[in-house]
Amino acid sequence: MKKETTEQEAYLQLAAICAQAEHCQQEMRDKMKRWEMAPEVQERVIARLIKERYIDDERYARAFVKDKIRYNKWGRRKVQQGLWMKHIDDDIQQRVLSEVDDAEYLAVLKPLLKQKAKSIKAENDYELTQKLVRFALGRGFTYDIIRQCLDVDDEMIADDETD
Repeated sequence: MKKETTEQEAYLQLAAICAQAEHCQQEMRDKMKRWEMAPEVQERVIARLIKERYIDDERYARAFVKDKIRYNKWGRRKVQQGLWMKHIDDDIQQRVLSEVDDAEYLAVLKPLLKQKAKSIKAENDYELTQKLVRFALGRGFTYDIIRQCLDVDDEMIADDETD
C-alpha cells in the first residue's frame, strides 16, 4: 500500500526541486497529480511556492526561452508552442519572446543552415533552398528570419556546392 504524501511533505519536496532548477506551476501540478493529491491541497502548495518565490512562471519562461534558443536551436514558434504546453500565460509568453531580438535568432539559424546545407542532397539551388526552408520551419523559425539568413548566405550555399 502506497503511503499518502502530506501537504507539508509535498511542499518540502517541491521546494527542494525548485531550489535546484527553474520549474513552472504546471510541472509542480503534474507532480502532485501523480502523487494523487487533492486539488485543493495542490492549490495551497502552489500558492505557498509562489509566495515564497520558488515558482515564478515569468522567470521560468525567460530561462526556458534562453535555453531552447541557444542550446536546442529552436525558433520563436517552437519555443512559443513549448511555453503553451507548459500552460504559461499568453501575456508572459509575448513579453518574454519579444525580449529576444532577431539578431539572436539569426546567430542561431545561420550556422544551423550552413551545417544542414552540407548534408542535403539537391539537384539545384532552388531545391536546396526549399529543403533548407522546410528544415528551418520545422525548427520553429519564422519565414522572414529564414529568408534573411538565406538571402545573406546565398553565396555560402554556392560556395558549398563547389566543395
